[in-house]
Amino acid sequence: MIIRPEQAGDIDAIRTLTETAFKTAPHADGTEHIIIDRLRAAGALTLSLVAEADGVVVGHVAFSPVMVSDGSTDWYGLGPISVDPTRQGEGIGSKLVREGLSQLKALGASGCVLLGNPAYYGRFGFAPDPKLTLDGVPPEYFMRVAFSPVYGGGTVSYHPGFYG
Repeated sequence: MIIRPEQAGDIDAIRTLTETAFKTAPHADGTEHIIIDRLRAAGALTLSLVAEADGVVVGHVAFSPVMVSDGSTDWYGLGPISVDPTRQGEGIGSKLVREGLSQLKALGASGCVLLGNPAYYGRFGFAPDPKLTLDGVPPEYFMRVAFSPVYGGGTVSYHPGFYG
């Protein structure tokens, strides 16, 4: 399996994979594949990585810029992330997250935020932080990983592509 940047020929596979992966997820609203399309159309996919096995896209992760109310710059949001349901539990998602965070750091990012399960994302350094909040979300599920010990804070807003 290889992790690589999205290519034009991957778009349909990413859309299908994301729709399938989120179809039965209890926290999903069924728009995750549309969010990726909107971010791509807006030029807001800072990183779009796929996991490919035997020529087939089996995983995908998107990273896009977020705004922090204090004006802090170079923060990104992780998500959506999806793995073929028949391949979940093989470490594909972990490899996508690790590679994405490594690339963000190399780009000079200040950090990354996400909305997700602390038990899963804690292994990558994500943790709740009262300095960074997302309106309407329980603080234990909104987490950050900072690439510097010094950073600002405030309310985080995702790219408009998340909201239609």
